[in-house]
Amino acid sequence: MKIGIIGSGHIGGNLTRRLTDLGHDVTVANSRGPQTLRALGGETGAETGTVEEAVRDADLAVVAVPLMAVPDLPGGLFAGKIVVDADNYYPDRDGDIPELMDGKSSSRWTAEHFPGARLVKAFNTMKAEHLLDGGRPPGSQGRIALPVASDDVDAKRVVMDLVDALGFDAVDGGTLDDSWRQEPGTPIYLADRDADGVRKGLAEARR
Repeated sequence: MKIGIIGSGHIGGNLTRRLTDLGHDVTVANSRGPQTLRALGGETGAETGTVEEAVRDADLAVVAVPLMAVPDLPGGLFAGKIVVDADNYYPDRDGDIPELMDGKSSSRWTAEHFPGARLVKAFNTMKAEHLLDGGRPPGSQGRIALPVASDDVDAKRVVMDLVDALGFDAVDGGTLDDSWRQEPGTPIYLADRDADGVRKGLAEARR
């Protein structure tokens, strides 16, 4: 696939490394400009570019930026795209966002800033370094599982297949409104559970 990654921090950078290793055509962008991404591009072979260049022709885009930066992205650019939301809401970093403080899932909030996007919540529950070293073949004992939530069944399946290719079990996390169950503070956040453990943790989550 042609994949655009917005964000070059721990999650965005490690997804750039892994997805290029899998043979995907990756373009990575950040808010500081392509010139700041030369090292990552040289290391991985990924293209570097602007946000527009990363997303424009992509089959799938990953957004891995501080949540407070989401409204600054050109939301219309993502219309019709499968967009993986790897973000989390951290009030100490992102400030007070009234809708999220009132219980709206951060993915639903993000989707409202990306009208027409096929949003999928994934990659927000695990330690970033485990994207590099935690993948295992299918059927391996203790294979880490990741929840994947979306309102779009077909987009969810694409992302679940990508999770599997990266070496993790994908667990259906329900809709975007259900995705609060995989946010910080819930049983599965940073817990590195297997598939049964993730399903159990999703069911046990309390607001």
